[in-house]
Amino acid sequence: MVSAFKVFLWWFVIGATMALAVIMLQGGIREVMQAQGSVWELKLVELMTTTVGGGLLGGCIALILDRIKKS
Repeated sequence: MVSAFKVFLWWFVIGATMALAVIMLQGGIREVMQAQGSVWELKLVELMTTTVGGGLLGGCIALILDRIKKS
């Protein structure tokens, strides 16, 4: 159980970092910084959901592949 959690956590961080890197390459960070008022909050939420989504994708795929490797 602990091993699966460590695998998930490690690949969650890697997936979130990769998603953030893609957003940065596409200029998404610049859009967040230039936004004003409530638009800034919406852009920040959009950025966070994308980053967390990338982390969840990476973590879940890692758990699936780890389980396949063990069987």
